[in-house]
Amino acid sequence: PCKASGLFKKNPKTKRSKRFLESRAPKLVEDGKSAMIMKGGNTSQLISNVLKDIVSKPIVLETIRPCEFFSKKTDCSLFLFGSHSKKRPDNLILGRLFDFHVLDMIELGIEKFSSLSDIKASKCPEGTKPMLLFAGEAFDTDNEHKRLKSLLIDFFRGPNVSAVRLAGLEHVLHFTSLDGKIYMRSYRSLLKKSGCRTPRIELEEIGPSLDLVLRRTHLASDDLYKLAHRKPKALKAKKKKNISHDAFGTKFGRVHMQKQDLSKLRTRKMKGLRKRKGRAAVGEQDGPAPKEARVAS
Repeated sequence: PCKASGLFKKNPKTKRSKRFLESRAPKLVEDGKSAMIMKGGNTSQLISNVLKDIVSKPIVLETIRPCEFFSKKTDCSLFLFGSHSKKRPDNLILGRLFDFHVLDMIELGIEKFSSLSDIKASKCPEGTKPMLLFAGEAFDTDNEHKRLKSLLIDFFRGPNVSAVRLAGLEHVLHFTSLDGKIYMRSYRSLLKKSGCRTPRIELEEIGPSLDLVLRRTHLASDDLYKLAHRKPKALKAKKKKNISHDAFGTKFGRVHMQKQDLSKLRTRKMKGLRKRKGRAAVGEQDGPAPKEARVAS
């Protein structure tokens, strides 16, 4: 998260400026991340179309250096910069900031692009939270692809919400790493009849789609990257005995019990097993009574 430590050194003179400084001060739970979409002075029509599919009016910049200034001004911790030159045509720079300084920057070249208007299909409603899927061994083994995966998750995951409506999970963003290239595809999930209770799911491409190639990278050192991910002590959950969680957040508890005396275990008393009163009960326990001999009179 972006922090404003050491950014504003002057004391506020009005209540309005005081509220502004408090909103930019470090918090235990940071606000949702915002992104700046910036357009370089020299861009191609392809870059303009890509940025327009992401945001309607990108900021026009001559160089990428002022991004830290705009980050302080707009309180944004992510940025996307598009440019075009003879040496690096159709160039996209994806990056994020920590403490209003550049943390990671990854340069991507566009080889093929299909816009939203090129793919004729019904689109997802605005504000739909996407499901992010990553395919390819490089996202788990290569350090640059790992950082790119983390950066893409930060960029496309949307705002933090407490609950998601199951029927609203219809937008899928799929990233594939294959032969040194990265393929981005956007799908809409359609629920079809399957003859049973569980519906059959089909994916319909809605755009945009990008074929990207990884170019230059500027990655933070391991120490700085670790510092950016450090959590405040107040947010760290205290360890509780005999309670654990799995990767999906499911809570498991371990219960310790003493040895149980099964002879005192209360079982269900059925009507047919109840003891009867009088002789019948004795007869059931000791067997049938012997017959009395008849005496002739």
